[in-house]
Amino acid sequence: MKKFINYRTGLIALMIILAGFWRLAIATPSLTVLSNFTPVGAMALFGGYYYKSSWKGFVIPLVTLWVSDALIDYFFYYHHFVWFYDGFYWTYGAFAFMVVLGIFMRRVSIKNVILAGVAATFAHWIITDFGVWITHGLDITTGKSYTYDFAGFMKCLYLAIPFEKPMLLGNLAFGGIMFGIFEWAQRKYPALRLQISHTLHKAK
Repeated sequence: MKKFINYRTGLIALMIILAGFWRLAIATPSLTVLSNFTPVGAMALFGGYYYKSSWKGFVIPLVTLWVSDALIDYFFYYHHFVWFYDGFYWTYGAFAFMVVLGIFMRRVSIKNVILAGVAATFAHWIITDFGVWITHGLDITTGKSYTYDFAGFMKCLYLAIPFEKPMLLGNLAFGGIMFGIFEWAQRKYPALRLQISHTLHKAK
């Protein structure tokens, strides 16, 4: 049983880490809307689903995100390590919520992966842009802080839409790839299947 658990949990962790490396591979010095076409949302859903009811579902995806953030900041933006940037807790809170969405996925299907990818994008949009608005982030059209009212929040959400579209595409594309590969691997290699009765999909 120990060897079985190691094979399964090890492959899940490896796929999440490889997704983090892919994010590094496509990083550029200029922040564009395409910068959000990444596997980070998919890896949060993936970790939550396959590490259901386990601390690994939160720790492995979030640590992978944190390390990739630090490396991107070092090589492309600040040229020194920035471990915690302003407002990071809103971003990481959004990704932690995506892990929860993965936990509550009942089974892997095309429909469920699509719905989870859409829900993850919506959660990221609302949570992170609420953080931008509540901390008086800058309105890119005026160079001033968003007004601290409902209209200001709505404008903040509206201006974020172009950045959320590629994230949605990334969630769907990478979610399909990651879930598809692991489901295929489980069918081909029985050692990867969870074989604990009445606790299907719970990696311990």
